[in-house]
Amino acid sequence: MSTEPRLKDPAGRDESSRPGGDAEHAARETLEDYTLRFAPRSYRRWTPMVVATTAMGGIAYMADFSIGAGIGLAHGTGNALAAILVAAVVIFVTGFPLAYYGARYNIDLDLITRGSGFGYYGSVLTSVIFASFTFVFFALEGAIMAQGLKLGLGVPLWLGYLVSTFMVIPLVAYGMKALSKLQVWTTPLWLLLMVGPLIYLVATDPGTVDRWLSYAGTDGRGGVNTASVLLGSGVCLSLIAQIGEQIDYLRFMPPRTAANRRAWWTAVVVAGPGWVVLGALKQAIGVFLAVYVITSVGPAAATEPIRQFTTAFDAMMPSWLVVPLAVALVVVSQIKINVTNAYSGSLAWTNSFTRLTGRYPGRMVFVLLNLAFALALMEADMFSLLSRVLSFYSNCAIAWVVTVATDIIVNKYLLKLSPHAPEFRRGMLYAVNPVGTVAFVAASGLSIAMYFHALGDTLQPYSPVAAALIAFVLTPLMAVLTKGRYYLRRTTDGIDEPLLDADGNPSATLYRCHVCRQEFERPDVAACRTHDAVVCSLCLSTDRTGDHVLPASSAAI
Repeated sequence: MSTEPRLKDPAGRDESSRPGGDAEHAARETLEDYTLRFAPRSYRRWTPMVVATTAMGGIAYMADFSIGAGIGLAHGTGNALAAILVAAVVIFVTGFPLAYYGARYNIDLDLITRGSGFGYYGSVLTSVIFASFTFVFFALEGAIMAQGLKLGLGVPLWLGYLVSTFMVIPLVAYGMKALSKLQVWTTPLWLLLMVGPLIYLVATDPGTVDRWLSYAGTDGRGGVNTASVLLGSGVCLSLIAQIGEQIDYLRFMPPRTAANRRAWWTAVVVAGPGWVVLGALKQAIGVFLAVYVITSVGPAAATEPIRQFTTAFDAMMPSWLVVPLAVALVVVSQIKINVTNAYSGSLAWTNSFTRLTGRYPGRMVFVLLNLAFALALMEADMFSLLSRVLSFYSNCAIAWVVTVATDIIVNKYLLKLSPHAPEFRRGMLYAVNPVGTVAFVAASGLSIAMYFHALGDTLQPYSPVAAALIAFVLTPLMAVLTKGRYYLRRTTDGIDEPLLDADGNPSATLYRCHVCRQEFERPDVAACRTHDAVVCSLCLSTDRTGDHVLPASSAAI
């Protein structure tokens, strides 16, 4: 089928269209930040640096300090630093191909996952995993902010939980435009408040470094041992799914050209897998501050960032400034990360619901749902179970991210059994692809069994390693066994024009969807089954009768 493109105005809208029907309503609502769909070139007008700064603002969370402190106090500084390093290497290596695909093809991690071994409905599993990541970490950050409000203003914890939850709603409602401004404006203040105390303590009392490095942990044995390192890295690896939130911003990168090539790659690496460098530094700082404050506040409170920073600030400034600055740091950090958690979580929930039901209820419905889950966890005092919750969750997150990264690196580039360009549209993909689905279920299932001692106490610390290794081995093995036949249900989408332009960027040619009457760029549309026209990806998702979905082609079976 050959479909003639239509031009539109510079703002990217067709003013002649009029509202009419659920599909058009859904399409219009998702055009604020292209929820659930490919992000078109007409919308991606930020520079690589602005996109990178916005994405890096999302890692301002304080949980890193608690995570590092918890590992350090339990296993000692040596084991903690080794665990942090191991986790950082794994996160960087697996995050790089995902970040590249998100920035190069302008799609989020769920859309990448669909075409990287899971299938159209199979990736719902991982969407739920990612959604749970967002509300778990929202709860952690909300709890940390509530601790700050209690210490600084005497606000009861239950009220602090409510404040930290509801204050993000107005910001999240406006999508990428509001988030980019928030992150850019608040990042300098956040960096100053975070780094200042550390530099002062090291400069004025070098002995703090020696005490930090020699801290042996609560077991008192000292030294570095494999079991402690792996247990600690398992907690850190729970953050591996953070790459999904980074990609929620990186999908708005401008096209890569000869003129911006260096800036483009720098932004992708720094704001993609590079987030873990700052994350690892924060975890190490968390160990340092916990060791510094443990004698004055005790081991239980030493893992609370508000206690860490009030003690550090107290050493460098007048007492009347200590609590206000510590509270300001906690509040700024919580806002920066939790608007991202709420935003990314709402995308994941909406994506799953729309695919399973064919209905689009609106992203704000799932913003509120995500916040409700987070508030329930806060009220249940999840912060006190931080290490256990994150250790369990990391098994699922590792299995997912390693499966997708392996499919991109091995199956796409080395074995060439997986289509090189990512595919996410309904009708083009099989419902379930056994390659990624089997690898993910097996890796997460077996690693969780190991974590709960089902395979013996000796193997329990190795559950994160098992999740990564099983996913890494099974993903190419399943691709070979199935000969890659379950990636594409069709070999063509019925439109003659290629998806990519001469530079390898997604084509910017515009086509009008005959269902919602909006115009979308080439990668976001496919030919209609029953009309000589095209249909956008969201209208295909909300087509409950399947009238517009192309049939399977014999060449793909």
